[in-house]
Amino acid sequence: MIINNRKIGANFKPLVIAEISGNHNGSLDNIIKIIKIAKKVGIEAIKLQTYTPDSITINSTRKEFYVDKNSKLWGGENLYKLYSKGYTPWEWHQKIFQEAKKNNIICFSSPFDETAVDFLEKINTPLYKIASFEITHIPLLKKIAKTKKPVIISTGMASLKEIRNAVKVFKSNGLKDIILLKCTSNYPASPENSNLITIRDMKEKFDLEVGLSDHTIGMGASIAAVSLGATVIEKHICLDKNIKSIDSEFSLEAKDFKQFIEEINSAWLSIGNTHYGPTKEEVKSLKYRRSIYIINNLKKHSIISENDLKIIRPNLGLEPKHYEKVLGKKAKRNLKSGSPLKLDDFY
Repeated sequence: MIINNRKIGANFKPLVIAEISGNHNGSLDNIIKIIKIAKKVGIEAIKLQTYTPDSITINSTRKEFYVDKNSKLWGGENLYKLYSKGYTPWEWHQKIFQEAKKNNIICFSSPFDETAVDFLEKINTPLYKIASFEITHIPLLKKIAKTKKPVIISTGMASLKEIRNAVKVFKSNGLKDIILLKCTSNYPASPENSNLITIRDMKEKFDLEVGLSDHTIGMGASIAAVSLGATVIEKHICLDKNIKSIDSEFSLEAKDFKQFIEEINSAWLSIGNTHYGPTKEEVKSLKYRRSIYIINNLKKHSIISENDLKIIRPNLGLEPKHYEKVLGKKAKRNLKSGSPLKLDDFY
């Protein structure tokens, strides 16, 4: 799969996407700062969310329009007010896309309704992301499918049937460039609820590229996901965790993405291929294995006993597996203490 000339698959470094979400804290300048840091630390893609409070909910004080008070984040918040804090003004998008392009960074977004798709088409987004909460929004999926652009689908909360239905919408419209992201839609998500082994199963069931949308704190889940075959990693980004924003608690600071990407790439390189025996780099270490050495001076025809031999490093003598066969044999010639025992040293 290729997005903006960036190849995605098992043979390529995982694509790391920095999700800005509401971490701009109401400031376009903050997003521009994030993009500039992203360039420095090696981030290849950034993602926005395109919605307005009115396109995602209504301004109601009914009980169901409030986040559960027991939620780790946003507990008791009114949905309309929460989305008012977190949304990225549409008039910023063009500037953000231009800044990203200038820094050679892929920029795209998650639209949350059909009007957002129309808007993103006007500014020529290269691909789309389906947020976990929108995976059952079939009219939205159909609208995006008609663009024929690559799609990344987050699968938080989704049943296998719901994921299949979403994939079917895109494939039935002739769209083949689909990436699935394993996701846990808790904020923050706990490691024990991440179930990353599902990545392997998703790859087998759907024969698509699979990655992780990581809402955990830290880097561990993403690194583990790569070892399980994830080819895309999405992680929320913020400028400074000490400056609170709606997503900062489970975000990674921009400056830490350099280490994050290095660890991701290291995990990817470590996967390698099924291999037994020494690698090219290990061959030179073989000489430090043990072998049989003579530790007493032996005269010709003398019987070799346990007191005359020792299994030690380096590996210049006979392998230890010959030790018992050598005992009781006779020396063919005078043998010096400290020399490796060879096959033609005894009879």
